[in-house]
Amino acid sequence: MRNFLLLCGIGLLALWSVELRSAETASPLATVPREVAVGNLTYAKTKTSKCFSDAFVADVAKRIAVTVKPGFRAVKSEDPNDLGTVAFAVMTGEGSFTLTEAERINLRRWLDDGGFLLASAGCSSKEWSASFRAEMSRMFGPTALVNLAAEHPLFRTLNDLRAIPLKHDGTARFEGVIRDGRLACLFSPEGLNDTKHVNGCCCCGGNEVLNAEEVVANALVYALVE
Repeated sequence: MRNFLLLCGIGLLALWSVELRSAETASPLATVPREVAVGNLTYAKTKTSKCFSDAFVADVAKRIAVTVKPGFRAVKSEDPNDLGTVAFAVMTGEGSFTLTEAERINLRRWLDDGGFLLASAGCSSKEWSASFRAEMSRMFGPTALVNLAAEHPLFRTLNDLRAIPLKHDGTARFEGVIRDGRLACLFSPEGLNDTKHVNGCCCCGGNEVLNAEEVVANALVYALVE
């Protein structure tokens, strides 16, 4: 999987440069797969995202020379073959949860093999954030999650994000999991759900990231070119 994702990333970077920076020659990697699917993770047996906007998928598809399948593909963390069909997956929700041991093994292997996980606490749920941190600690050790500085390259990929404001007040905080020198997971305790683009959903009083769509679009592009 790592080799596939690496080739996909190299091809995407070359094609992205052609489109966004008007390069004079096309990428020679004509046979590199150009289709990307974004996963919506089912975890803790039955938990999954119901209020995470997929608007960023269409945004990325419009702006880079790679076909990004519309919407989300449902993937189960308990099924390694299912999880292996995507290179990028969203994990979000509210309230506390506990992963099964099989889910921990599969997610760890997937992340180590080149997968990228975007984790978001729906409605800024403190219980969900606590559960997520506990699970990352079980999988990767107590220092698994590290603070990401505003200068991190992820925030400069598709959109140049010099400011990431919150719905009510303050500035967004981000944490990440680094594997073999690579950012493999982006975590937002405030929430990247972009609920204004989801019918029937709201931020429920949480302090959601206002430009969530741009942040998540950046994460997808970063995951593919890193």
